[in-house]
Amino acid sequence: MKKIIISVLAAFITVSANAQGSSIFKGYIYNGEYQVYINMDFYKKNITVPNQEIYGELPGYFGANRDTRKWLFTSAEITDSVTAKLEITNDYGSEDLEGTLKKLSNGTYELEQKEGSTIKIVVNRKWVKIPKKIIFIKR
Repeated sequence: MKKIIISVLAAFITVSANAQGSSIFKGYIYNGEYQVYINMDFYKKNITVPNQEIYGELPGYFGANRDTRKWLFTSAEITDSVTAKLEITNDYGSEDLEGTLKKLSNGTYELEQKEGSTIKIVVNRKWVKIPKKIIFIKR
């Protein structure tokens, strides 16, 4: 009887751990300094960009509070339990890049832009380049 109870508890703990891990790359994360955010679901890949439904369902997108343009995540591949490799393009399709999104040990997320273009947003009618590495917090 004790073996059964221990087995059930072990199975429950494993399922709970997996359920928590499967939400790492799902949700809304924000950077207050640049007033930018990421809306993502790298598991179901069913995020629709507001007012741009023509693109269909995607793994997510990068947006800004002060700019209506979006950077679309056309591909998101989870490479290990805390890192995802991204292919990103602007909503015109004229610029693209590769990047990674990583959950850090302190609970924040780091977006790192790798090969390709640099993510830019418009603030007060001027282009602002987003740093190659930027930290987000989960809301």
